[in-house]
Amino acid sequence: MPRFTGKTILISGGARGQGAVEARMIVAEGGRVVITDVLAEEGQALAISLGAAAQFLRHDVTDAAGWAAAVAAAEAMGGLHGLVNNAGIYVPASLMDTDAALFERHMRINQLGCFLGMQAVVPAMERAGGGAIVNISSTAGLRGSPGAIAYSATKWALRGMTKAAAIDLAPRNIRVNSVHPGPIDTKMLEVRTPEQNAIRLQSVPMRRQGTPEEVAKLVLFLLSDDSSYMTGSELAIDGGASL
Repeated sequence: MPRFTGKTILISGGARGQGAVEARMIVAEGGRVVITDVLAEEGQALAISLGAAAQFLRHDVTDAAGWAAAVAAAEAMGGLHGLVNNAGIYVPASLMDTDAALFERHMRINQLGCFLGMQAVVPAMERAGGGAIVNISSTAGLRGSPGAIAYSATKWALRGMTKAAAIDLAPRNIRVNSVHPGPIDTKMLEVRTPEQNAIRLQSVPMRRQGTPEEVAKLVLFLLSDDSSYMTGSELAIDGGASL
């Protein structure tokens, strides 16, 4: 039987990139998805392409009311069984080039958004008998990352939040794990020039960017019962970049 038959997964930041691939894979394995994003046109097009098993909601992850609406939509589709906290921003800047507004923007989207998401889904997951949360961090949350202090701060924070939430939620039959991608071939890396990205790959032992499909396979494993004895884990998927 496909791993997600009868299950509904909520994916923030799911209109494109890794989140969109995850949505397609979950539906292909018999599941349903609620996709949320601020990119309404792309998100709606994705949901339409996936048919009745998908629904799109425009959602700013810093808005608690938006989270409540997304959870309600998932429950209306048959109960909420998983959350992927995928939404995030990456605006690289060094310590001295980062102002308070840029730092706070990263904190609100990358950190507060994930906190609100985890908090919002718990009652619905309990009603469904349990569930799994996957927080998308980064290798920048495992080691120092040059020229990206605000992004790094939030991804380290998400790593710690994952472990604390895993302890809190284990008695509720909800697992919480974090995924730490290295350089992945998505639009997020377009903030750097091709030359800068090529230089970055010199520190990756496998000498290539990862694909959204490779990350999605790991995320689906953590959402599924295949990882039923895993919680509070942090898994790097980075071609060896964090070694």
